[in-house]
Amino acid sequence: MEIQAQFPDEQSPAGEFTRQADLFRNQVTTDGSSGYPSAAARYHLYVSLACPWAHRTIIVRQLKKLEGVIGMTVVDPIRNKQGWAFREGPGHSVDAINGFHFLSEAYRATDPHFRGRVTVPVLWDTVTKRIVSNSDDDLMRIFNGAFNRFTESQIDLYPERLRPKIDELNRFIYKNVNDGVYRAGFATSQSAYERAARGLFEALDQLDARLATRRYLFGPEIVETDWRLFVTLVRFDAVYCGHFKCNVRRIIDYPNLFGYLKDLYQTDGIADTVNFDHIKRHYYMTHDDINPTRIVPIGPEQNLSAPHGRDYLV
Repeated sequence: MEIQAQFPDEQSPAGEFTRQADLFRNQVTTDGSSGYPSAAARYHLYVSLACPWAHRTIIVRQLKKLEGVIGMTVVDPIRNKQGWAFREGPGHSVDAINGFHFLSEAYRATDPHFRGRVTVPVLWDTVTKRIVSNSDDDLMRIFNGAFNRFTESQIDLYPERLRPKIDELNRFIYKNVNDGVYRAGFATSQSAYERAARGLFEALDQLDARLATRRYLFGPEIVETDWRLFVTLVRFDAVYCGHFKCNVRRIIDYPNLFGYLKDLYQTDGIADTVNFDHIKRHYYMTHDDINPTRIVPIGPEQNLSAPHGRDYLV
């Protein structure tokens, strides 16, 4: 039987999934020195509600109260060979900004020679008519700081005193958890899968232990690292546990991680950013090499609005 990789250009001979790098990494700055000055109604965010990388930017946009400053369009969660598409449907829509039918049109408008995989999120500049950035890492920090004069939100998800520690934990979580679930799910060899899966659960065990004595990853204050972890945790039992074979334990089996997940989910405005219909239909219907029947499971039952019991931690 011939084994098909989900993304052949990102698969090693050993069967390991190796994610492509983000191509567009320009910055939006308050003084405009980058060529992209912060301004209200100039930039537009293209996202998928299914994608964890895009979800991070949606969360920061929400927490910073930038909905009236940076517009947003959601793509169809079902991605086919033509890529992410703009279609009218529940929770997604056509592109009213450029009239694009596919997100790939934005990539080609920015770089006619682009041949990589088209990904979300994308921040589009309506003045220069090109992509500013397709890096969720950069966009989280752009939204955190570059638009402060347009919002009343004083939240700082990347406080200067914690930056070295935040960067260090971000790297650990990205490698072992955020990307770890994908390296397990997209592996095309047993050894590649087992390395990724074992590393994933070793990391989850460590994070569960860390959260036994503090409410959030760095104590009483929520920082960007918490949201970077949240987007994987909230998809874990619904998708990664079964679809990606990350089934040693569920998040609901971790007393501290599950309480932490519920705590973050119940933060004002966050539940509105989570769309399990988009999440499940995207993974189970798009990855037909993993799930050829394209059947979407009806479970699991999980009440993320139940009491989290973490108020006493600091």
